Amino acid sequence: MEDALISIMTEALLQENVITAETPPENVPVFRQGSLGEEDAYPATFLTFWAGTEYESTAYDNDTATVIWTYSVNAYSEDVSMVYSLIKLLRRLCKKAGWQTPDRGHDVASDEITHTGRGINVTYLETFTPNAEPEPTPPAPPEPDTEPQEITQEEQANG
Repeated sequence: MEDALISIMTEALLQENVITAETPPENVPVFRQGSLGEEDAYPATFLTFWAGTEYESTAYDNDTATVIWTYSVNAYSEDVSMVYSLIKLLRRLCKKAGWQTPDRGHDVASDEITHTGRGINVTYLETFTPNAEPEPTPPAPPEPDTEPQEITQEEQANG
């Protein structure tokens, strides 16, 4: 789920022109919350995420049927309007991708006085088919005959 969420976050930065399509992945400003070191310079605008609890919501015959994935997603920027714009866009992109966004946003603390932070909580429900039998592998089609067939006199006569 984390990779799917990071893709959504990257798309939001792209749509807000924080990055370009040519931005190398290692330069995309998406970080795990708290992973920037004290000596690291904050990018002008960046996003963070923090994985919450993964809940097994339902089970059938001791097999998990649903897992609820929860994350906090935060936007930080030197530009307050960018923070609000990113959060609004992130909510829309998450919903489009099947995520739930139960809140419209909340303030988050920033370690740098130059940056404002705002966040949302997002949830994804992943469902499984308990005790599902794997689909049977269809039989391979018969191989075509590679040997030339002899035609009998009767077949020749019938055309």
